[in-house]
Amino acid sequence: MQKHALAVLITSLLALTFSPSTLANVLPVAGCSAKAVADNQRFDAQIKNNTLAISTDEKIAVVANSERSEIIIYDLTTGKIRETLQGYLTPRNILFSPDGDYFYISDSSLGKISKIETATLKNTLNIAAGPGVFGTAISRDGKSLYANNQASSTVSHFSSEYGIASAVIQGFSQPRQGVKLSPDGKLLLVTNFVGDKITLVETNSDRIVGEITGFNKIRAISITADGKTVFAANSGSDSIAVVDVATRKIVKTIAVGKEPYGAALTPDGKFLYSGNLADNSLSVIDVASLAVTKTVTGLNGPRQAIAFSKDNQSVWVLNADLSLVQLDRQSHRTLKTVQ
Repeated sequence: MQKHALAVLITSLLALTFSPSTLANVLPVAGCSAKAVADNQRFDAQIKNNTLAISTDEKIAVVANSERSEIIIYDLTTGKIRETLQGYLTPRNILFSPDGDYFYISDSSLGKISKIETATLKNTLNIAAGPGVFGTAISRDGKSLYANNQASSTVSHFSSEYGIASAVIQGFSQPRQGVKLSPDGKLLLVTNFVGDKITLVETNSDRIVGEITGFNKIRAISITADGKTVFAANSGSDSIAVVDVATRKIVKTIAVGKEPYGAALTPDGKFLYSGNLADNSLSVIDVASLAVTKTVTGLNGPRQAIAFSKDNQSVWVLNADLSLVQLDRQSHRTLKTVQ
């Protein structure tokens, strides 16, 4: 067995038992130190992404970059780093539980999802999800956690409390960061990087029930509150696709900036923000007219890491260097930059 495969296997097994801080200090494995694995042998290292999650009380932001082996916790009140969590290898996605008591971090190299208590920042559970685990979504009641695995082309349905899988769903093609639940929780929408499609999964049976095709290097997706429309970023055609869920058809495409990764709806559902990686901008789309009304410049490689305040007054955008910009939603002027 090659050193890389053996190292991935052992770190995945360790993920079941040890916390990230413990994993950072394990003894060399198969002639390959923990630091060497972190620096040179990340699983799917060619796939690069960043991720952002804002706590429900909007006091902290949790950010990561898949090329960096730490998780940064920003204090949004002071504008400073509150803490840095070490011991990760390839962090992929971060999300908070609906009640805000926990947040989850997927790591494709360690093959696990860590459950972190928000108040203490302690790791309370490691969920074995297999090397390649990527995007995650959580049900409204916080009981079900879904995880994409781009390496095995599967989606797993876990208990968020115990980390036990009730189903491993097959039939996907490299599902990565894009995974969303419909507002009523009945459908799970999973993007497939290979094949450029969205797969629809019925959550009560954990079965694939359909697909939507016709995208061009699909990235982030968002769903309207009524569950009728999906917006998807096409990084290959510099556009946002507008999808009618009932007919499972793309009904319109909207030209935006270069290499759009983001497709984030504001809390009131009136605007959609596209994070455009190649030209360092945001495109703001009016949902009623399906037209771009504003282009925000001066950012640094924004992707899908976009979040909004509950009062709809602010938008946070994560830059490539993990600096976090807070913009006023009306004027789109910078209110604060945390770095």
